[in-house]
Amino acid sequence: MSFSTAFRSTRTRVLTGSAVVVALGAGVFGTVSASADTAPAAKPAADASGRNVTQTSHLTIAAATKAAQAALDAAGKEKQKVSVAVVDRDGRPLVTLRGDGAGPQSYEAAQEKAFTAVSWNAPTSELVKRLDSAPTLKDIPDTLFLAGGAPVTVKGAPVAGIGVAGAPSGDLDEKFAKAGVTALFR
Repeated sequence: MSFSTAFRSTRTRVLTGSAVVVALGAGVFGTVSASADTAPAAKPAADASGRNVTQTSHLTIAAATKAAQAALDAAGKEKQKVSVAVVDRDGRPLVTLRGDGAGPQSYEAAQEKAFTAVSWNAPTSELVKRLDSAPTLKDIPDTLFLAGGAPVTVKGAPVAGIGVAGAPSGDLDEKFAKAGVTALFR
C-alpha cells in the first residue's frame, strides 16, 4: 500500500470517527435539550371557585350566515336593496352581505349598527332615544345611532348583533335585522 493510500485511509477513518463523535454529541445534547423543553411547567393554582373566569357564547359561522341571509331575504321580499352585517359578542364581523344594488355606504353602516346593538344589548332604535340625554354617545368610534341594529341574546346576554342598512327608513332596516334574529331561533 502506498503512502498516499495509507494517508487517505487514515484520514478517512479520522474524519469518519470525528463525524460519529459529533453526531453522538449532538444526539446527547439534543436529548438533554429536548428533555429540558418537555419538562412539565409548574401549574398555577386553579381557581376552584371560578370567580376569576367567565364564559361567553358566540354564534357559529353557519348561524351568522343563516341570520344574515334571512335578513337579506326579508329585505328582498319588500324589494329593498340593503347590506347586512352580523358581528360577534366583541363586535367583530362574522358575516357581511352586500345585497345586489345596495349603496356603497350601506356596507359599513350595517356593521356599525350591528356593533352598536351588541355593545348596548338593545335595538339601535331605542338607543337613538338616549342621545337626547347623552349626546356624546354618538362620538364613540364605530357606533351608529340609527335604527337598523338588533342584538342577539341568549339567556339575556348579548352574543351577537345584526345590522341592516340601505332601506329608505331605519324602521325597515330594523325590521329586516329582527327577521335575522328570528331566523336563529326557528
